[in-house]
Amino acid sequence: MTPALPRPGAGTPLVAVTDHAAERFRQRVGSRTGAVDVKPEVVARVARAWAAGRVLDRAPAGATGARGSHYVRDARDRGVLYVCRDADGELLVITLWEDPDAAGPAGGPRVPRRFTDALKDTDHVVDDRRPEDRGRGRGR
Repeated sequence: MTPALPRPGAGTPLVAVTDHAAERFRQRVGSRTGAVDVKPEVVARVARAWAAGRVLDRAPAGATGARGSHYVRDARDRGVLYVCRDADGELLVITLWEDPDAAGPAGGPRVPRRFTDALKDTDHVVDDRRPEDRGRGRGR
């Protein structure tokens, strides 16, 4: 039998974070501790928000949601919404969204979208050039 997630506000679930979600957090929010690995910070934020009951089971207005997804609103940065799935009793953070209508303490996104969008054009430049990694770069 698969363990169930605790009800929002009634406990803290075991939280896991995908590489994609960690990368989105690093790009859009940034670590408050300056850590290279942001997964522990994402885990802590999602666990605290879940325990505080800051969870929606329905996609926010203007977004299409997948059935069974949970949307956890960050307690510190109210504009950050973590998209999570129940993975056998574990809360798996898939990605995160920014809600411009619920601006956090900084008054909106910490990093303007024009900066991260500009990086997309140069992603191919930073692909690893080791022979064993050729052709396995991101986005291929």
